[in-house]
Amino acid sequence: MHWNIPNALTLLRIMLIPVFVLAFYSPYEWSNIVCTAIFGLAALTDWLDGYLARRLKQLSVFGAFLDPVADKLMVAIALVLLVEANPTFVFTIPAAIIIGREIAISALREWMSEIGERTQVAVSIIGKVKTTAQMIAILLLLYERPLGFFPTHDTGMVLMYVAAALTLWSMFVYLRAAWPIISGKTAID
Repeated sequence: MHWNIPNALTLLRIMLIPVFVLAFYSPYEWSNIVCTAIFGLAALTDWLDGYLARRLKQLSVFGAFLDPVADKLMVAIALVLLVEANPTFVFTIPAAIIIGREIAISALREWMSEIGERTQVAVSIIGKVKTTAQMIAILLLLYERPLGFFPTHDTGMVLMYVAAALTLWSMFVYLRAAWPIISGKTAID
């Protein structure tokens, strides 16, 4: 493994997960602020490590593997904790859609990579917009309290449904791109 700043940021994101969980369960009145800050830092490092890897030409096989794992772990854990704190149908449905899509598309990408067709399911702009909506939604839902007249919880829920809709759309785009190979209509070398 090659140590560089982008890989260190990815590892930091993974190390923040247990701290995030401890903060979430802490009984203090300000724990939501700490959780929001930790998740915000993780989201920032998600963007920053990719930017620095490209800018500093520090792309690595290790980083390409670990970066999406770190992202999916933090998001899935945050969503599970939020559903536990808000065990309602309204909360569970978008969280289940987002987590389920991540599992399905990760499996699709792995399989496509194994058969040499990874570029057919590369990250799209829809995925980037989905990720942005998802991260902002989770930040608002973690913070939970209104900011003056701004309804953080309600806005977070709307963005969760936007993220879930974009999740389904991007999954459809990935599956459509891979369908000729999945269905056997394209020969695999």
